[in-house]
Amino acid sequence: MPDAVVIGAGPNGLVAANVLADAGWSVDVLEEQPEPGGAVRHDHGVHPDFVNDLFSSFYPLAAASPVLAALRLEDHGLRWSSAPSVLAHPLTDGSCALLDRDPDTTAASLDAFAPGDGDAWRRLHDVWLRLRPDLLDALFTPFPPVRASARLAWRLRAAGGLRMARTLVLPVRRLGEEEFRGQGGRLLLAGNALHADLAPESAGSGGFGWLMAMLGQTYGFPVPVGGSGALTQALARRLTARGGQVRCGQRVTEVVVRGGRAVGVRTAAGGAVPARRAVLADVSVPTLYGSLLAPEHLPSQLLEDLRRFQWDFATFKVDWALDGPVPWRAEQASRAGTVHLADGVDELTRFAAQLAMRQVPDRPFLLFGQMTTADATRSPQGTESAWAYTHVPHEIGADAADQGITGDWDTKDQELMADRVEHQVERFAPGFRGLIRGRRILAPPTLQALDANLSGGAINGGTTALHQQLVFRPVPGTGRPETPVPGLFLASSGAHPGGGVHGAPGANAARAALHRHRPPGLARAQRALTRRDRTGSRH
Repeated sequence: MPDAVVIGAGPNGLVAANVLADAGWSVDVLEEQPEPGGAVRHDHGVHPDFVNDLFSSFYPLAAASPVLAALRLEDHGLRWSSAPSVLAHPLTDGSCALLDRDPDTTAASLDAFAPGDGDAWRRLHDVWLRLRPDLLDALFTPFPPVRASARLAWRLRAAGGLRMARTLVLPVRRLGEEEFRGQGGRLLLAGNALHADLAPESAGSGGFGWLMAMLGQTYGFPVPVGGSGALTQALARRLTARGGQVRCGQRVTEVVVRGGRAVGVRTAAGGAVPARRAVLADVSVPTLYGSLLAPEHLPSQLLEDLRRFQWDFATFKVDWALDGPVPWRAEQASRAGTVHLADGVDELTRFAAQLAMRQVPDRPFLLFGQMTTADATRSPQGTESAWAYTHVPHEIGADAADQGITGDWDTKDQELMADRVEHQVERFAPGFRGLIRGRRILAPPTLQALDANLSGGAINGGTTALHQQLVFRPVPGTGRPETPVPGLFLASSGAHPGGGVHGAPGANAARAALHRHRPPGLARAQRALTRRDRTGSRH
């Protein structure tokens, strides 16, 4: 009988298992798919000579994460690579906003749109440098992050107090208008806000766009050498070396509750896997509370709140094997690993409005990845392994392009949408379609079939909007990995701090489980040491 069973071998599940194994616990990780990784996997499915990431690709949050840094995955084979520049946002007239690891290069790009905007960027960057340590500490620790929040509040006062707090909760359109005279800086912030499901007019989208842009400014948008699955492989190797095990092809259908606490799980094959101390669930919130647990084990208010749970947008993705570099009209885009494609902030607002009206956008905003530019091992020299994804409504009421996409996502729907994505790329890179050697379409149902946590193609474990963050994530009054069932912990992106590859939900769940099983004498001794530390006593 293992000490803990972890449901799901995505990055959060594997991080949780590693943290428990480091504490001396025996751990079994059960994964439904034939391989571990969740949304961190790659393959050769587009062309045998090309590596394509199935889901996520660029990992600024991983680079910033103290959780992953503590695991020293480089000792287990993980290597990172980065493109010459971090991110580009070209326009159809050939101009381009460029985010580069060198702040002066970023500033010069923005000055080309409006003199003085480079200095405005430097001011935002200076604020980031002052807030970064405590902001990241608050982001990656369980909610409420009391000590980090106190330090962050002090630093916020030094950075302008309420005025800075106001800046961070602004809609990104308003933040861009207040800080920049030209389009360049506004585009960098707004495009980064739409890495989540935050429209340019959404409250808090300014702070999120600023955070993502500053992560890129400091850490870049790095990728694992050889494919995204290299990160998964390092996590799995590390776990195995510490005695844990990952068992694939094991779909968990039930969390077993006995005597009012979680005591194990049951699989689709009918097997029972007991857990001596804890069950950790790297699964979506609706799956945990709506499927794996019987309703009688949950408070009625939680079940009522679950009815109001909101997913982030559905995702539609296309992978390509290209015979040559993308022929960008804006040359600066050729140096960036990530490229945002929308012809101005107004086009971003138009895109978000169509999604809100349940329309398939006619000019989809694209996140475009140039993987060989970021990591030369991804395809033969002179070629490019590339992808783009966009968002679509979960329930489609109309097609804004009037081409008849229905949301059934049959072959016709998929081909129409993939062609629309390619036409959007052509607006910024004429001749792109002539380079395509191979294409793969990953529609929302396909993404969900490959990873059940990506319900309907939602990739963030639930909306990033303010009403489902912090103490409201995943439902009001939660915000921590503990669940109403003792011995059961939520370890997925449905928990604070949410989506992205950084491992915080998994680590937080593991630490909560360990905390529950500390010997009482050890807990008293640790509290006594803490008191002596605070009073300056010798020990």
